[in-house]
Amino acid sequence: MSKAREFVDFWIENSVHAIEQYRTVGASQDVTELTRRLIDAAKEQGIPEADLQAEIGDISHYIAGQLKAANRAESERRKLT
Repeated sequence: MSKAREFVDFWIENSVHAIEQYRTVGASQDVTELTRRLIDAAKEQGIPEADLQAEIGDISHYIAGQLKAANRAESERRKLT
């Protein structure tokens, strides 16, 4: 697994949360903001945006999909409780 892929997976796990589960200041549902945060965090780790794109394609589209999945999973979890 590439450094970029490991970083993306880690960042998504720690930064993309369902709104129903995390009603906190850091739990943004804004794809543009999350995209900027991911790109900035990757740059701080020496990972260029091009490397992110090589791993996941369109960054905003990928984050939107992850956010949708998180919201869907949380909705399903709530139905079971």
